[in-house]
Amino acid sequence: MADRGAWGQGYSSLMGVSDLAYSAYARRLARRLDPDRLPHHVGAIVDGNRRWAKRGGTRFEDGYKAGGDKIIEFAQWCDDLGVEIVTLWLLSTDNLQRPAEEVASILAAVETLMEQIAEERRWPLSVIGNLDMLPADSATRMKQLAESTSDVQQMRVCFCVGYGGRQELTDAMRSLLVEQAAKGRSLEEVAETLEVDHIAEHLYTRGQPDPDLVIRTSGEQRLSGFLLWQSVHSEFYFSDALWPSFRHVDFLRAMRSYAARERRFGA
Repeated sequence: MADRGAWGQGYSSLMGVSDLAYSAYARRLARRLDPDRLPHHVGAIVDGNRRWAKRGGTRFEDGYKAGGDKIIEFAQWCDDLGVEIVTLWLLSTDNLQRPAEEVASILAAVETLMEQIAEERRWPLSVIGNLDMLPADSATRMKQLAESTSDVQQMRVCFCVGYGGRQELTDAMRSLLVEQAAKGRSLEEVAETLEVDHIAEHLYTRGQPDPDLVIRTSGEQRLSGFLLWQSVHSEFYFSDALWPSFRHVDFLRAMRSYAARERRFGA
């Protein structure tokens, strides 16, 4: 029978070689990226946390914890490349229909993540979504954490929580109509003068540039309503990796794919 100690040493050596090769490949990918062709705003649909936990035989809470850790890594990768804004979809309006225990776990993971970023003062935070749909204590805590980072001068990190593209457009139109009614204008008058920019001014993301690149993990090739209005001219990149397993090389490949494209903006 082979000596187990020798086998273990051989396996460790192989892992060491693999790690070195991975690091070398990642550095080569990064060096070949043209800084002038990289996105300024990256959106991410961080999908696959529950499936990751299920495949690993762990609790779904562990999947959300691992997903939160990956968000820190992902944001740092973006920051290292000079990205200016990162927007991540963490909890959809559809997700709010899941069992209360699971929703509570997601919200707890989001709050813990925001607390870590705020405490380290790494990036300024924003929360995007209909926070009235969340438990009041969670909504209040997230707002407080975001406000506590308002003076941080770094890449902005936006968390979409209680977010849905259709919900955003509904809220935008409601806000616009309420505003116009307060000015004494009739529906007919609003309809006659309504323009695209008027709606954009009432989106959750008003004042923020649209995403250049949207990444979705877990092999799903759809947006599911993520930044429905804002992503009309975005480039998309779909990765088979479940979010907690999304690696630096996967990220760099997404950047390479984006840099190689000729953006037409609908033309």
